[in-house]
Amino acid sequence: METSGYKVYGYRWVVLLAFALLNGVIQLNWIAFAPITVDCIGLYNTTPFWIVFLSMSFMAVYMVMSVPALFIIERYGIRVGVGIGAVLTGVFGYLRGVYAADFTMVMLSQIALAVAQPFIMNAMTKVAADWFPINERATATGVTALFQFIGIIAAMAITKPLAQSYMAAGSVRLDIDAVAHVLEIYGMVSVVSAVLFLVLVRNKPATPPCHADQVEKFAVFAGLKHIFQQRDVLLLLAIFFIGLGMFNAITTFIDIILASKGFIAGGNEAGNVGAIMMIAGIAGAIIIPPISDKIRKRKVIMVFCLTGMLPGIIGLTFASAYVPLMISSAIFGFFFMAAAPMGYQYAAELSHPAPEEASQGMIVLSGQISGVIFITIMAVLGNITMEILADATKASHSLVMTPFMIGFIVLSFVNVVLALMMKESSMIRSEKESN
Repeated sequence: METSGYKVYGYRWVVLLAFALLNGVIQLNWIAFAPITVDCIGLYNTTPFWIVFLSMSFMAVYMVMSVPALFIIERYGIRVGVGIGAVLTGVFGYLRGVYAADFTMVMLSQIALAVAQPFIMNAMTKVAADWFPINERATATGVTALFQFIGIIAAMAITKPLAQSYMAAGSVRLDIDAVAHVLEIYGMVSVVSAVLFLVLVRNKPATPPCHADQVEKFAVFAGLKHIFQQRDVLLLLAIFFIGLGMFNAITTFIDIILASKGFIAGGNEAGNVGAIMMIAGIAGAIIIPPISDKIRKRKVIMVFCLTGMLPGIIGLTFASAYVPLMISSAIFGFFFMAAAPMGYQYAAELSHPAPEEASQGMIVLSGQISGVIFITIMAVLGNITMEILADATKASHSLVMTPFMIGFIVLSFVNVVLALMMKESSMIRSEKESN
């Protein structure tokens, strides 16, 4: 398709799908141990902290590696920048499976996979900017986010049943061989996704997919300086600091939230409430970003999503029956996960001509920082321990979680106000006027 002197290539969808698959696989590797945490404590003869750290390492490493990854992606493009993440994913996803019985090798491999994550995640809007016209970029980013959610759901839904299918006959508990089989399968998936990316993805199309004035101009560090000088970008960073941190905290403590309402911690109800949140989120990521592209508006859709989250978070706080909790979780997941990919693209447009990957990297980084802060505060002040997790009948659960959830309701209203204070993207507005 050629438009006004620039060309949009059909091959962009091949690039996007190869990149999105790699994004999904790195999320699969991130959360792989979450469904079998208790089993792994015994299998590896270690403490709960170190098993939890297998997942938490992704958050910690991201804080350190985000800016270096941004620089490399900006300097050398997506084929080299994301290619580093692809190689790390393939090599260490495979090694983690081969040496699954050795906890030291598992930990080292997991940390290497954590290093891969920012090289992959920080390029979402970069891929969209290099290959897609402005009116398709929220959709492209939404596709990548969709694969990320699928990776998380796959890990949560498949890991334990798959491990159980490899259990020795007559065994009632997972053994290390069963876990090793699962990690070997995930290792092969990692290799395949890495190879597909390296073979199929090109750095840029022969000609840009957009007008010259929509091409990024700043180097990454100059772009970061520019980003922090833009009022609307700072507002969006604040919105994501609250939103991503809140999402991370709610998903981390979903068992406790359900336990405070009389459900058994670790039971099927908590798992179902968490699963419906992710499934509804996939629907949101599919439906909302293309609407934003279609009507050429970012701000109004962002306000719509943040407002739509309110009934969900209120329901999760005050509802006590199972069905209302499921409905509330679905509402929260739908609107949050619809807002995330569109917000990445909104930030890229607001911070133009800063590099696309710089704005997205700062947004994700803000969410990682707030996630650590919120989760730590909830754990320390709430005194959430393994004993509390094991006993869903303690009245203190309600006292532990309710103040935090009410605080999240207040912060959700703050986010709506912050979104209302923002301006519409000038890039999407000028694109609409030119057409």
